[in-house]
Amino acid sequence: MTEQTPMKRPRLFLDSADRAAWDEWLPTGLFHGITTNPTILANAGIANTLAELKGLSMFAFASGMQEFQVQTWGRTAEALIINGRLIAALDPRIVVKVPITRDGALAAATLKAEGVRITMTAVYTAHQAFSAAALGADYAAPYLGRMNDSGRDGFAEIAAMQEIVRGTGSPMRILVASLRAADDLVRLGRLGVDTFTFSPKVAAALFAEPLTEAAAEVFEQAAEA
Repeated sequence: MTEQTPMKRPRLFLDSADRAAWDEWLPTGLFHGITTNPTILANAGIANTLAELKGLSMFAFASGMQEFQVQTWGRTAEALIINGRLIAALDPRIVVKVPITRDGALAAATLKAEGVRITMTAVYTAHQAFSAAALGADYAAPYLGRMNDSGRDGFAEIAAMQEIVRGTGSPMRILVASLRAADDLVRLGRLGVDTFTFSPKVAAALFAEPLTEAAAEVFEQAAEA
């Protein structure tokens, strides 16, 4: 008998720092982890401080999450490295997000050499994804909705990123962010993309199927008869 290779499971993240949204969606079992950045924190009314990030990470891991992604900050490579180290020291399950700028690449190279897991974020082109793979990043995060808003074909660009991963044999995952609809997952999933982060609004859309709701109600009525 030949041994079968285990199927790789899709990996989903909730893109939110809202604890009420966490309470609603994390118990569904859909999510591998949570992604945040300074903008997401600000939208949730949370200060971008180590103390706040520590509290959020503890809450996330107590909720069963395997990863919590937090973005480092600073206008220089040195600042990105210093803050990245502080973030990574909060918990070994934290993944540090780094913008894919030149300073970000310098910071990511140093952090990776120190054993920190990295997501290169704000990725808009396939060649940036190639650079992220060359840096040894664990994830590269393209912004689908923003790419399309700018007039680019985000789906084609992300398909090219996935081809780079497949063609080079890189273990890096393409972590698609800025999703606007549940159908975006389907369209990209058919191309082999299997890692996504999305808002609670998109999470709700995954279950918004009237035919399913009607069928479930029929089942309940039959069970109660």
